[in-house]
Amino acid sequence: MKNILLTLILSFAFLGCSAKTPEDKNIQAALVTGKSLAKLTLNDQFGKAHTLSADTTKVIFAFAKDTAHTCNDFFKTQKDDYLSAHHAAFIADVSAAPSLIRSMFIMPGLKELKHTVLLLEDKTVAAPYKKGLDINKIAVVFLKNGKIEKIEFISTAEELEKILA
Repeated sequence: MKNILLTLILSFAFLGCSAKTPEDKNIQAALVTGKSLAKLTLNDQFGKAHTLSADTTKVIFAFAKDTAHTCNDFFKTQKDDYLSAHHAAFIADVSAAPSLIRSMFIMPGLKELKHTVLLLEDKTVAAPYKKGLDINKIAVVFLKNGKIEKIEFISTAEELEKILA
């Protein structure tokens, strides 16, 4: 009986991981120089809605598991107010994870973190933010008055520390 249940759970997990949605050609990229992020509102790891504050000058996006771990591991070593003190926000895309994996493993792990993690939880919401980007790198979006001035791509915690300094 245990083997049957384990097989079913693993099957559902792999089915969820392999499910592919066709890329919608009509999606417009959200992370483009000149576009505004001023009204971007996302839930954090506790389900609380956050809108980017007017003084936010950098938004860090992690679209892949490895880049999210790089960011979270770095932020764990900093003071609790590190992101706000550096006028930054951190957004992690968890939309690709199957809902079972997300609810059983990802969200409980995120709730242990002291820093705020804004979440892209839905593939439809996440798609415009990923369009045209290298999702295997950390995207750092520089804002001025809520508008995107430039985007840089980094890979390491050292680069993240330098770019936020």
